[in-house]
Amino acid sequence: MAQSVKLADDVMAYVRRESKLQSRSVAGQITHWINIGRAIEDSENFDHQRINAVLQAALSPDDLSPEEQEVWFAQFADALAEPAKGETAFYSQRRKLGRGVGLSDAGNLVYQEPTR
Repeated sequence: MAQSVKLADDVMAYVRRESKLQSRSVAGQITHWINIGRAIEDSENFDHQRINAVLQAALSPDDLSPEEQEVWFAQFADALAEPAKGETAFYSQRRKLGRGVGLSDAGNLVYQEPTR
């Protein structure tokens, strides 16, 4: 049974571009990449459990192979792009109080007017 999945616009743009280059449908391109990812994770030269250990700070990234480091870094960067637990509520409260909510490109504190 077919299922719908929401993907970010930038991811879909990349999938569409690559699917045209490879003469695949969008679904075919995503399936192709899933199969590659599964093959890599199942490879004897690639240990996904070690990457998870690094993501959980139980192992150093220096202990990973170059291939594993590449995957770890991509997953790490994805994790950094998401707000940490409680971060959204923290900044929402700061906005309500008119306190600093970030830094400008020049490194100055950015404030938001208090909400009422």
